Amino acid sequence: MNKFVKIFLFLCLAGFGSIAHSQTTDLARIEYTYFPQSSSDNSFRRFKSFVNFPIKLNDDGAYLIPGVEYQNINLDYDDPALFNTSELENFQSFSFNLGYTFKLNEDWRFGVEGGVKMASNFERSSIISDDMVYTGAVYFIKIKEDERYIEPTRLILGLEYSTTTGIPYPLPVINYYKRFDPKWSYSLGIPKTNLKYYFNDKNSMQGFITLDGFFANIQNNFDISPNNSSSNALADSVSMTILLSGLGYEYNFTKHISFYIYGGHTIINDIRLRDANLDNVFTINDKNSFYGRAGLKFNIL
Repeated sequence: MNKFVKIFLFLCLAGFGSIAHSQTTDLARIEYTYFPQSSSDNSFRRFKSFVNFPIKLNDDGAYLIPGVEYQNINLDYDDPALFNTSELENFQSFSFNLGYTFKLNEDWRFGVEGGVKMASNFERSSIISDDMVYTGAVYFIKIKEDERYIEPTRLILGLEYSTTTGIPYPLPVINYYKRFDPKWSYSLGIPKTNLKYYFNDKNSMQGFITLDGFFANIQNNFDISPNNSSSNALADSVSMTILLSGLGYEYNFTKHISFYIYGGHTIINDIRLRDANLDNVFTINDKNSFYGRAGLKFNIL
C-alpha cells in the first residue's frame, strides 16, 4: 500500500470513535462485526455498543452529552508465527466522552467534545498508562430544515485530536448529508460515504464506502523475532485499518429503532503490530476479504 495512503487512513482512524459518533444521529447502538482473512486461517470478530444521552440545559438549544462505548475484539490468529500469538487473541476498549453543544444562530450549532479510552489486551488484569488514549474535538454543525423531506441537510466541519496519532496538532473533520429526493439521500465524509434509497418508511438500501478499524495497547510487549538475538523490534500495540465498500439494508421497527446489516469486500485490509513510536514492525494480514456487520440502533431522526 502507498505509504501516504497508509498514513492518511491511520490518522483518520486514530480518533475513529469520536469522529464516528459526531457524524451520526444515533443515540445508542449494538453491533457485531465479522470477517475472515483471505488466504489465511485468521478471522476478526467484534462486539460493539455505545450510548449517548443528551441532557437539555436550557430552552435555547444547549445540551450536555455524556457517552460511553464498549468494544470486545477477538482476533483469531492461526497463521504460523515466530512469536506467541496468545496475547493477540482478545482486546477490549472502554470509552467515556463528554460533549457540549449550543446554537450559534438558526442554522449553525457549535460543539466541543473530550474523551478518554482504555484500549488493551489487559493481560496484567489491570490498567497501565499505555492503555489510555485521550481525544478532543470541536465542531461547527449547520442544520438546514427542508419542509419537503423528513430529514434536514447537515454539514459538519471540525478539528479532532487523538494521542494515538503521534502528531501534536488536530486533524480536520468534514461530513455532509442531504436528502435530495423523497427516495434518495447521500452522505459525503469520513468515516463513511454512502448513497441511500428508501423503498418506503420501513425499508431502505444503501451503497457505501467506509473506514473501520481499531487500536489497542499490548501490555506485555514482545519481540517479534525471538530467535534473532540482534532484533530489537518490540510489538507495543496492534492496529487495524479497513477501507471497504458494499451494500447495506435497514429495517425500521419504529420511527427511532432500526435493524441493519452490511455486507461487502475490503479495499484495504491492514492489520499490523506497532512499536512504541507507532512504526510498523509486523504485518499480520493485508489480504482483502469479505466483511459483514449487523446491529440494532436507536436514532433521534
